[in-house]
Amino acid sequence: MLRWLTAGESHGPELVAIIEGLPAGIPVSLDSIRADLARRKLGYGRGSRMKFEEDQLTISGGVRHGESLGSPIALRIGNTEWPKWVEVMSPEKVEATETSRGRNAPLTRPRPGHADLVGMQKYGFDEARPILERASARETAARVALGAVARSFLGELGIELVSHTLSIGPVRVPEGAALPKPGDVDALDADPLRCFDAATSARMVAEVNDAKHTGDTLGGVVEVLAYNLPPGLGSHVHWDRRLDGQLAQALMGIQAIKGVEIGDGFLTTTRRGSEAHDELFQIGDEILRSSDKAGGTEGGMSTGTVLRVRAGMKPIATVPHSLRTVDVATGEAAGAHHQRSDVCAVPAAGVVAEAMVALVLANSVLEKFGGDSIEETRRNLKAYLAAIPTELRTGQDATDAPPSDWGSTPSTDNDYGNAISTDIGADNDSGTHAGDGTHASGDAGSGTGSATGTGTGA
Repeated sequence: MLRWLTAGESHGPELVAIIEGLPAGIPVSLDSIRADLARRKLGYGRGSRMKFEEDQLTISGGVRHGESLGSPIALRIGNTEWPKWVEVMSPEKVEATETSRGRNAPLTRPRPGHADLVGMQKYGFDEARPILERASARETAARVALGAVARSFLGELGIELVSHTLSIGPVRVPEGAALPKPGDVDALDADPLRCFDAATSARMVAEVNDAKHTGDTLGGVVEVLAYNLPPGLGSHVHWDRRLDGQLAQALMGIQAIKGVEIGDGFLTTTRRGSEAHDELFQIGDEILRSSDKAGGTEGGMSTGTVLRVRAGMKPIATVPHSLRTVDVATGEAAGAHHQRSDVCAVPAAGVVAEAMVALVLANSVLEKFGGDSIEETRRNLKAYLAAIPTELRTGQDATDAPPSDWGSTPSTDNDYGNAISTDIGADNDSGTHAGDGTHASGDAGSGTGSATGTGTGA
C-alpha cells in the first residue's frame, strides 16, 4: 500500500513530502521532479509568485544513485520568500510588538470562498493566518513532487499520463476534438493555457485578458488521460476500493476543485440506456468496446481503455477588487483581505490533477501486483496479463460499432494494433504504449461518469 503525506505552510521555510511503499529500482532524479514543478507554474494568467518562486528541491532520503531504495522517499521544497516571513511564521514565540505590525498584523477579514472563516471557527483562532497558510494551493507543489515519483514508477510499466485544459470560463474545447497523447505533452506545455486546440486556446487567452482588465478571476475544467492501463485495477466488492471513487476523492481534495467526472459523466445522465454504454463486440482475437463513454472504468475497475477523468475548478476566490466580508474584530462590513492572486490557475490545476491521478494509479497497481523491486512488479503484471484467457482479452482502443451485422468487421480506419500486451518492458524497456486509435466515438469532448461534489458543467 502506498502512503504519502505533506507538511508545511505557504510562507514557512519549506514544504516536506514523504511517500512510502514504492518498490526499489524506480528512476528518481532532481531534474525530473523539478521539471514537473516547473510545469505547475505554467499558464497564462498566473500571479507574480510564479515569477520568483524557485522551488528549491532536496531529496532527503529513499534514493541512491538515481534509483529508489524501497524505503520512504523524503522530499523538501524550500520557499524562496522565507527570509521575508521569518517573524510572521516563526515556530518560536516572538515579541508582542511583532504580532501587531506589518505582515504580522492579525487578518480579521476572512475571505469569501476560502477556508478562513470556517477554519477560525473549527480551530479556535481569532484571525485567519493560521488557516490560510496551510489551506493555500502552495501545498500542491509537494503533491506534484510526489506525483512525479509516482509517474516514474508507472512509466516503468508503460503507463503514461497526460493532462490538458478543456475550458476556461465559458470558452471550451468543441465536442469531438482530438485527445492529446503522451507524445503531445511538450506541445501542450508550450501552449499558454495547456489547451490542445489552438483556436480554442486563442479564445481562452482573450477571456483571461478580459477578466484581468475587469479585476476578476476565472475557473475551468481540466482532463487527465491515462494510457496503457491494465484491466482490473480497483474492485467492485467494496465502496472504498472502487478506482473511480478513489480518483474522485483525490481530485476533489485539490484546492478549488468543485466537481469531478469520469467518462461522459453528467452527459451520460441525459441519454437513454440504449445510448449510454460501451457495447462489446469481437474483432479478430480481441473484444473491443464501441466507445469510451465510461471513461476507462466499469464497476469500479479499470477496463484497459484510456482512462478519462475531469476536474472542475472554481474561479480563484481571492478577487482583486475585494469581495465583501465582515471584520470579525469589529463586526463591521469590510472588503476581504487581498495580497496577490492569479487571474486563472486552471492550467496548473491540470498538472496537479495529473499528480493526484498518478498517486492513485500507483497505489492501485501496487495493491494488485505488489513487488519489492520494479522488476518484481513488472513480472507480476506481465504474468497477470498472460493469464487472462484468450477469449476474454480486450483491446485498448474503442471504435465505432458495426451498424447492423454484429458478427462482421466494422468499417473503420482505426488502428487495432494497440491491445494490452504481455510484453511489459524488461531492463530499460518500459513496455508497450498506446497508439493512435480512436479513444472515444462521437462524444470525445463531452463531460465524464462517476462524480462527486458540484457538477463541472463539462
